[in-house]
Amino acid sequence: MGNTVAREDFEWVYTDQPHADRRKEILAKYPEIKRLMTPDSNLIWIVMMMVFTQFLAFYLVKDLEWKWLMFWTYVFGSCISHSMTLAIHEISHNCAFGNSKALWNRAYGMFANLPLGLPYSISFKRYHMDHHRYLGGDGIDVDIPTDFEGWFFCTPLRKLIWIILQPLFYTIRPVCINPKPVSRLEMINLVVQFSFDALVYYFLGVKSVVYMLVGSILGLGLHPISGHFIAEHYMFLKGHETYSYYGPLNYLTFNVGYHNEHHDFPSVPGRNLPLVRKIAAEYYDPLPQYTSWVRVLYDFIMDDTLSPYSRVKRELKGDIKQD
Repeated sequence: MGNTVAREDFEWVYTDQPHADRRKEILAKYPEIKRLMTPDSNLIWIVMMMVFTQFLAFYLVKDLEWKWLMFWTYVFGSCISHSMTLAIHEISHNCAFGNSKALWNRAYGMFANLPLGLPYSISFKRYHMDHHRYLGGDGIDVDIPTDFEGWFFCTPLRKLIWIILQPLFYTIRPVCINPKPVSRLEMINLVVQFSFDALVYYFLGVKSVVYMLVGSILGLGLHPISGHFIAEHYMFLKGHETYSYYGPLNYLTFNVGYHNEHHDFPSVPGRNLPLVRKIAAEYYDPLPQYTSWVRVLYDFIMDDTLSPYSRVKRELKGDIKQD
């Protein structure tokens, strides 16, 4: 059962995150899962197709009326932009070229980043690895909302605004919670991205730039695919901090909905996560799960007991290693 009153703080725990222990137990029983921990060569070609599809879209929208520009930006551009962020998520786990070619993955992540308009891929990699190592870790995991978010966005209207502004909060949280010194690769990502943006503006004009930037913002805000932000770790049921989604939008999101499976086996590419679930079904089928991200968004907004505070937060002990 969930809470019956609105939360006034996070759900604090003092135990290690559960995924490492479950991974050991599953691998001991099903060692064949190790064979699924291989790069997904299809990912390279899918990303290339998506990038060039957006390049074509930049050209096609450059002379549209503004009303049609905004229509196609939300209906098409935002979908493919959000899908591209999840391709970058796959690449951040070295699922394109494998662990032995880490720099190739970083470079390909910057290529996948181009249609998004803002430099994202390198910084995402740095912070996302902390999310996996220290799930919910206080002062480490920037996926956890700030205290201000939990305190302020506590009514249906405010939660709706919070969801619309998700791209803003994901941008400023690292600076507030766990700032890291800017790396050389992040500077390269920035230079490459803004140089590309300037070329789009020079050759195609402002409407193509608007399509690119606004599509990314809308796709990560109030959008059906953005239901995964809430569905993955917000505590709809007490005691459960990670949830999987098994609906059709997984086809557009590289199976990110298989989120328990992903945290248990982060080196397994999204294409293989349904096989993990099939092999170890007795571990995953009993867990709480979703079939609709739209319903997740609706329930989160309308349920007075749910808010950005509905997260498990971990008090970490010992030395914390970060890059």
